Amino acid sequence: MGKYSGKKVVITGGSSGSGLAAAELLVGQGARVLITGRDESRLNAAFAQLGDSAIAVRSDTSSLPEIDALAGRVKHEFGTIDALLVSSGINGFAPFEATGEELFDQLLAINAKGPYFTVQRLAPLLNEGSGVVLTTSVANVMALPMLSAYAASKAALRSMTRSLARELLAHRIRVNAVSPGGIDSGLLEKSMPPEAAEPVKAQMASDAPMQRMGTPIEVARALLFLAFEATYTTGAELAVDGGGSQL
Repeated sequence: MGKYSGKKVVITGGSSGSGLAAAELLVGQGARVLITGRDESRLNAAFAQLGDSAIAVRSDTSSLPEIDALAGRVKHEFGTIDALLVSSGINGFAPFEATGEELFDQLLAINAKGPYFTVQRLAPLLNEGSGVVLTTSVANVMALPMLSAYAASKAALRSMTRSLARELLAHRIRVNAVSPGGIDSGLLEKSMPPEAAEPVKAQMASDAPMQRMGTPIEVARALLFLAFEATYTTGAELAVDGGGSQL
């Protein structure tokens, strides 16, 4: 019997990074997990890594029809769920003067609109006492260059954490957020060439008071703490950033 034996969990953006790390921890301790992702090859690789206790569903978090389809699939597979980890998101680097409408809309659609409607559609399937955990970013409280639109999308998500926590109190559902700083999750490599990503990562490590980048497993532990252990906490944001937003 594992720590999460019998638990049923949905993780959007669970095919890589911190979402996948959380799925690995859950499966390793007896949970059943449904993960989503947009990249089918990465999703298939994650499913192969997780094994038979996982279900992998290709789903685009920016599409309401696909979110509706996801809710239907979750109901069919699990009936009800014990936790929802909303880890899907994208990065987007551009100076303010060069940020175009397409990038702005994409960031808001995937990082803010998608999580909002994902929680809305899946909330009826959450058991009483369940935890919802959204993934924000230290960019929502720090003025970081090249990230104005990204920061706005994550600040919206932080605000939603409080609002949804208040609205779901009647259903005994807690809503909290994890706020990662510089995490070596592979996200930078997806959004820029490797030769550009390495100097950025080195700068992130240097800027952090702990003088290193974090790891996906460190974020995953925070996600699961808020989802299952923090039973008297709602509307809060836990920074996992090596002290970057606090010191």
